[in-house]
Amino acid sequence: SVPVQAGQTPPLLQYFGTLLTRGKLNAFESLELSRLVVNQNKKNLLENWLAEDKLECSEELGDLVKTVDNDLALKIYIKARATPKVVAAFAERREFDKILIYSKQVGYTPDYLFLLQTILRTDPQGAVNFALMMSQMEGGCPVDYNTITDLFLQRNLIREATAFLLDVLKPNLPEHAFLQTKVLEINLVTFPNVADAILANGMFTHYDRPRIAQLCEKAGLFVRALQHYTELPDIKRVIVNTHAIEPQSLVEFFGTLSREWALECMKDLLLVNLRGNLQIIVQVAKEYCEQLGVDACIKLFEQFKSYEGLYFFLGSYLSSSEDPDIHFKYIEAAAKTGQIKEVERVTRESNFYDAEKTKNFLMEAKLPDARPLINVCDRFGFVPDLTHYLYTNNMLRYIEGYVQKVNPGNAPLVVGQLLDDECPEDFIKGLILSVRSLLPVEPLVEECEKRNRLRLLTQFLEHLVSEGSQDVHVHNALGKIIIDSNNNPEHFLTTNPYYDSRVVGKYCEKRDPTLAVVAYRRGQCDDELINVTNKNSLFKLQARYVVERMDGDLWEKVLNPENEYRRQLIDQVVSTALPESKSPEQVSATVKAFMTADLPHELIELLEKIVLQNSAFSGNFNLQNLLILTAIKADPSRVMDYINRLDNFDGPAVGEVAVEAQLYEEAFAIFKKFNLNVQAVNVLLDNIRSIDRAVEFAFRVEEDAVWSQVAKAQLREGLVSDAIESFIRADDATQFLDVIRASEDADVYSDLVRYLLMVRQKVKEPKVDSELIYAYAKTDRLGEIEEFILMPNVANLQNVGDRLFDEALYEAAKIIFAFISNWAKLAVTL
Repeated sequence: SVPVQAGQTPPLLQYFGTLLTRGKLNAFESLELSRLVVNQNKKNLLENWLAEDKLECSEELGDLVKTVDNDLALKIYIKARATPKVVAAFAERREFDKILIYSKQVGYTPDYLFLLQTILRTDPQGAVNFALMMSQMEGGCPVDYNTITDLFLQRNLIREATAFLLDVLKPNLPEHAFLQTKVLEINLVTFPNVADAILANGMFTHYDRPRIAQLCEKAGLFVRALQHYTELPDIKRVIVNTHAIEPQSLVEFFGTLSREWALECMKDLLLVNLRGNLQIIVQVAKEYCEQLGVDACIKLFEQFKSYEGLYFFLGSYLSSSEDPDIHFKYIEAAAKTGQIKEVERVTRESNFYDAEKTKNFLMEAKLPDARPLINVCDRFGFVPDLTHYLYTNNMLRYIEGYVQKVNPGNAPLVVGQLLDDECPEDFIKGLILSVRSLLPVEPLVEECEKRNRLRLLTQFLEHLVSEGSQDVHVHNALGKIIIDSNNNPEHFLTTNPYYDSRVVGKYCEKRDPTLAVVAYRRGQCDDELINVTNKNSLFKLQARYVVERMDGDLWEKVLNPENEYRRQLIDQVVSTALPESKSPEQVSATVKAFMTADLPHELIELLEKIVLQNSAFSGNFNLQNLLILTAIKADPSRVMDYINRLDNFDGPAVGEVAVEAQLYEEAFAIFKKFNLNVQAVNVLLDNIRSIDRAVEFAFRVEEDAVWSQVAKAQLREGLVSDAIESFIRADDATQFLDVIRASEDADVYSDLVRYLLMVRQKVKEPKVDSELIYAYAKTDRLGEIEEFILMPNVANLQNVGDRLFDEALYEAAKIIFAFISNWAKLAVTL
């Protein structure tokens, strides 16, 4: 309290200065000195004294210094062993690890609860860190987790409490179920988004799920509530809050439900807000259609008559489905929701919908755009129905568009239906002309023909012909029109090279069968012509055609015994067709056909007509042959008449055939007619066996060959004298051996002499001369023998003499032996 003058050092400070020079101050002195220095703000002096160990450290000194320097105060506390103060200082400095290390070093157990409370007052985050360090101490946390949590919560430090609990509850142990529930509860009440994040992390599994589910629902965390509720009523109550639920999360949640519960929830959502929840339901149906069942999903949408839902749902499923009902329902839904382009696409591309059902639906729907209906009807053959619908609904431009751009090939069906609907002809004609060459003529003609309206096509067909069309169907149709109009149809049928004879002929049959015959003849339509002429008894036309055709197969068909009209045809061939013909080839083919068909009587009838009745073929060599030969085979009674009336046939050949057929008189007549006298006499001799007629014939013809044949026959019959006479008349020496033998047997040596004299004039044979001498001897004509041997001859006189001697004709033998000077034999004969 001693006053200090200005510029002077305070006495107490001088005092302490003196003490410091002498040594270390005690605790009281150190406290007082420090107070003076602190008041003078000379902290550096304290630092120096403490470094020189001039001051004794105490807890009070530390408290004093703490007001100006925490770090220096901590050093003082440590030196003074003021352990509680050291721990508190470390805590204030947030050096919590040093607290633990220091306490362990000095063997001190601090009041952790108090310490934590102390830190909480000034540093909540530090308190969290300290609490976490305590939780990691050896031997466990010295303070119960729940107590620590309550300390935070008492000061409404929700975030700090949460941070602490999230860290210490990481092991997710069953015994921490209460704390897991607690951390979720406090956040659901105050910070729902934190609770949501915790739940999303999935780090806890032991908390009270029903309790948390309720709190999530109250907090508006509906997805979390759904994830925790296990009863359908709870789920249905929460799930309708779709305004507060992220759609994708809701879709994912449906994946956790059973099929039945999912469908119930979907139904509730549609009940509560059909339009607002439709897209979510569609997404769920798409995502889980396999689990839920496509049919069940469809039924759900249909229950609420939600075609929009059906459209979006089936749209995703359509490409993988071949179910006709699915495709139809999609088309139906698209149509009812105004998705006309999609209806058009599916009807054009899909191959699986029920065409009939779809067609009927589209007609009932009466869409402003007819293209979907056109697709269905065009692809599946409902063109008449389509045409009727478009016409009756006054959608003519679609009819034109279909025919011109979509499918000109179906124009005939369109025209046919328009005719049925009594559409004005001008529109139909315009439609046809607009397509022109793209239009298939054949079905068009067929459609008009069925309705007897072919003339409608006249302008169109004439236009095509003028452009040079050679289409057979064009000309067929034009021909039919000409036939119906009777505009010189014969000229068309015979001169037009392009029409189909069968088609036009068939068309003519009921109108004018004769025109049908003209068409069929032009195209050589054999079967058709035969049928139409049979049916209409036009056998004269048939006969002319068959004769002109000259076809073996056709003849075989019409002359078949099973043909009930054969007789009528033959009559016309015989009476008209063949007599009219000037072609040898036609006659030949006809005759051959009759022969092949084995119709001899009819053939005779035919040949008589053209051979016997003055025709171009009456002198035909082959036909005359054929007539006689056929008569020989089929009607022998006519043969003789034919022989007498005909002249230009093959006599030798026909005569031989007659012989083979045992028609001997006819054969004789043929040979005689053709001066084949040898063949004729042979017939008399060999077949008729009349030598008398043969001799008579020989006298008539006076031919050596004929007499020769007669002679041979007489010789065979033993008429030797007659035979010799005939041989002499024939001047035939060829059979001398047979004549010699026969004469000797018949003992007609006088005739033999005459014959041999004739023979000697032709041949020089020893046999002939020898036999002549013998014959002279037998007739006792010795003078002729003497004269003969004196003439040149080639007789074997020795043999003849011996033969005469042996037969006791000694006088004759003597003449021979004497002539040849065979004295020995001569002596015997004397």
